[in-house]
Amino acid sequence: MPKKSSNLSLIIPCYNEEDNLPHLFDKILKIQVECHEIILVDNGSTDDTSKKIENFIKNYDCSTKLLKIKTNIGYGHGIISGLKKASGQIIAWTHADLQTDLQDVINAYQLFISNTQNRSFVLKGKRIRRNLFDSIFTNFMSTISSVAFNLKLSDVNAQPKMFPREFCKYLNNAPNDFALDLFFLVQALKNDYDVIDFPVTFKDRSYGISKGGGSILGKLKLSLRTLSYIYKLRYSLKK
Repeated sequence: MPKKSSNLSLIIPCYNEEDNLPHLFDKILKIQVECHEIILVDNGSTDDTSKKIENFIKNYDCSTKLLKIKTNIGYGHGIISGLKKASGQIIAWTHADLQTDLQDVINAYQLFISNTQNRSFVLKGKRIRRNLFDSIFTNFMSTISSVAFNLKLSDVNAQPKMFPREFCKYLNNAPNDFALDLFFLVQALKNDYDVIDFPVTFKDRSYGISKGGGSILGKLKLSLRTLSYIYKLRYSLKK
């Protein structure tokens, strides 16, 4: 299939996603023509994630690339490693679990390139049609983060995240874990970027296990790590 001219590099971290990968590949084949490149990061998986990605790339003439990380250091480390390999002028990341559809990334990209405002901006997803418990949890953490940094933050962990290539300079010293999403938004607002929300329908994970706080216990652990990181980030910004 002839490839359109595109400036979008899409990074998707994959950690032990072998069961979900066939469904991810189907989505990739539908959107690949809209992407300059898609970088699948095997984030230190212990299953057959790398092997399945390699077979997919071998069997299809597509813009997908594999980046292998030997040891899982964290979600944030996987994404930042992918960013260092990206060559597009517009860069995005999302999750391999397909709770945010890859087509939403392309729809967001169309909005991104059509935005002619003069101010610099980044784009992020805003999840809709979520259950009440998850919505309350997200709003609670967003409020704490907003108060801590005196910024207006909402739905911090929603995907995708999308930004111009030059924004990468603000992602130095990014955290290795799920606090990357918070770091990204704080850096954007502190450096006078507008944050544009893009509504995405958030679906249940069909295959595999959530890595970022899917259960109540997982959410509690994620919250404690995030609160600890908020303190550290506030301290570093005051230096």
